[in-house]
Amino acid sequence: MQVQSMHFKRNASAKLNDAVLQRNMQKAKGKFVDGRAKAVSEVENWEAIRTHAAALRDQCLANLDAYLLEFEANATRHGAVVHWAETAAEACDIIVKIAKENGVAKATKSKSMVSEEVNLNERLEAAGIQPIETDLGEYILQLAGEPPSHIVAPAVHKSKEQVADLFVAAHGKPRLTDIPAMTREARDALRDHFLTADMGISGANFIIAETGTTLTVTNEGNADMVTTVPRIHCVITGVEKVIPTLEDFATLIRLLPRSAVGQTIANYLTLTTGTKMPGDQDGPEQMHIVLVDAGRTKFVGTDMQDMLRCIRCGACMNHCPVYQNVGGHAYGWVYPGPMGSILTPTYVGIENAGDLPNAATFCGECQVVCPVKIPLPDLMRKLRERQHDMRLRPWSERIPMAMWAFAAKRAGLYAFLSKWGARVGSWLGGRDRLIHSLPGIDGWTQGRDMPAPEGRTFRELYVQRRDKQ
Repeated sequence: MQVQSMHFKRNASAKLNDAVLQRNMQKAKGKFVDGRAKAVSEVENWEAIRTHAAALRDQCLANLDAYLLEFEANATRHGAVVHWAETAAEACDIIVKIAKENGVAKATKSKSMVSEEVNLNERLEAAGIQPIETDLGEYILQLAGEPPSHIVAPAVHKSKEQVADLFVAAHGKPRLTDIPAMTREARDALRDHFLTADMGISGANFIIAETGTTLTVTNEGNADMVTTVPRIHCVITGVEKVIPTLEDFATLIRLLPRSAVGQTIANYLTLTTGTKMPGDQDGPEQMHIVLVDAGRTKFVGTDMQDMLRCIRCGACMNHCPVYQNVGGHAYGWVYPGPMGSILTPTYVGIENAGDLPNAATFCGECQVVCPVKIPLPDLMRKLRERQHDMRLRPWSERIPMAMWAFAAKRAGLYAFLSKWGARVGSWLGGRDRLIHSLPGIDGWTQGRDMPAPEGRTFRELYVQRRDKQ
């Protein structure tokens, strides 16, 4: 997926004017937010679990190298081959090489954000290998030629009418708008691909160091088909996904589905450990695990390290008022919402995603709902500071901020300007006491009115009240 994050403002404006997207996003908001609230209310010790999970993830990151080596040793012991990819290009090179050496013509895929991140589908197609997305949402988007707009529900921005049109064009069957019937049609279309693919490619929500197991959480069961039917199974996942034990996974799985879509538990947990053994009824003849860095170790030991705790549930974006209104495509890369506002600038360079740390109201909702307590607003604030230090923000923003800082350091001047600012603001409010437009920030007041100040500063009002008492 080509990075378009530098065009966030333009993209966001277009999405706000997309009536179909606005309707779809409004429906999703209620489903995700209300569903999570109900699922969380059923767990008495929710906050204690969050605290424990955050500590667990911190422990993993503090010993990342040791756990990764332990995972490699145990995965290798069970017949898997572990590959290390420092960059996105290396990850694709490894998988393409495996496919070519084994004469792979078609690869079925379970949903994987890392594969989106490294542009794996494009590389496979360029090598003459047909990738087939088997997650329903990803399958829809593959037909549409679009990237996902949500990390858990990739086609949340599509209406069923839009999906119906895509299915007619792809399948050549009568148009259906009944969702169960459309799902059945997609399953019928995918069935042959499951049975004829030479390679299955999956992501991994977690990888277990003590057993060498990769673990995928899904609701459709397609990951089971991808990991067991083809003769070659290839896992592509980030290095930060390692956790010590299966018991630790038992903690994290209590948080993940509740935070993601408001479910008490996911429908399918796919655990894969090594290759098919003698006597096994199914499983791959070869298993390859590609551990991807691609910028992740940039976080380690820095003030951004907390972001590596992320378990990719999507709760932060589900509750973010910015994401709820503009959707995922406005963010211009794989990861949208508050998590994307931190990951994207770090992965692709803050100079290529300058508006993302500023695409937030700082209401703090993302931090409140994060199951592993990532301080997302604080991390975005640090990125804003970094932008300022690197002089990456436009002069139209930097000059007013410099003027404000100059005045704020001089109490007398600040009091004088505040006094007259309150009076001018009161005058601009007119009879209805609302400011409809402000020079310099007319974009902000274009969609809302600002209550006009009374005409006196807080200090003046305080002194007046004190004198009366």
